[in-house]
Amino acid sequence: MSDNILLGAVAYDPKVVSIWEGIRDYFQAAGVAFDFALFSNYERQVEMLLEGKIDIAWNTPLAHVRVKKATGQRSLSLGMRDSDRDFRCKVVVRKDAGIRSVKDLPGKTLAVGSRDSTQARILPLHFLATEGVDLAAVKLLPFDTDLGKHGDTGTSEIDVLAALRDGRAQAGTVGDLIWVLEQAAGRIDPSQLEVLWTSPGFDHCMFDALPSLAEQKSEAFTKALFAMSWDDPAHRRLLELEGLKQWMPPREEGYASLVAALDAQGGW
Repeated sequence: MSDNILLGAVAYDPKVVSIWEGIRDYFQAAGVAFDFALFSNYERQVEMLLEGKIDIAWNTPLAHVRVKKATGQRSLSLGMRDSDRDFRCKVVVRKDAGIRSVKDLPGKTLAVGSRDSTQARILPLHFLATEGVDLAAVKLLPFDTDLGKHGDTGTSEIDVLAALRDGRAQAGTVGDLIWVLEQAAGRIDPSQLEVLWTSPGFDHCMFDALPSLAEQKSEAFTKALFAMSWDDPAHRRLLELEGLKQWMPPREEGYASLVAALDAQGGW
């Protein structure tokens, strides 16, 4: 057995190469034999993990729960970002649409993100259903953009916001992150759009491994991962690129709503 840890990540953006080259250099400087392989989609990455072709996968929430299901809940969850905890999604509406609560959505057009996006489609629809919204009476305008990336690119959410701006939809679902970024970029007109509803919290990405991963590999990986510090300028550069301040221990309770949504929607 090789001591080298091979991690899989999905190349949803060119910056992914810089992120993982930097993390590889950090791990190797810490004495951990480490390399990474990039995939074009999460389905392929999960397949390679389950076949034992990679040791660890940096997975979206959808990929994470699918790995859990495929391994009979025996897969190892190794860590997550602080920013992956208590993620939320929003329903944004046009101010001129006459929508005052989610109960007003029936009869309106709701723009939604790609069908594999946890934050822009799967969970918003699940949470709205649990709020008592009759989704059969809501006209969905779906944007199946960048399928296989599980919403990582945010492109389908940008499409949702564009549909709201030009009036193709009266309401739309986006994740917290895209909403904040688009506001910061000055691309949200507060006189036109507003947040109607914010979802309960849920958890996002996770490092996954098979239960057969050698203990020395999992220990070496987590020890080096959790040793990264915001106070170290070299570490901070990598942490900023990956959108976190601190790596956190895994937790599973934040995925319960996604599991329930996939069961209800037949989305496994």
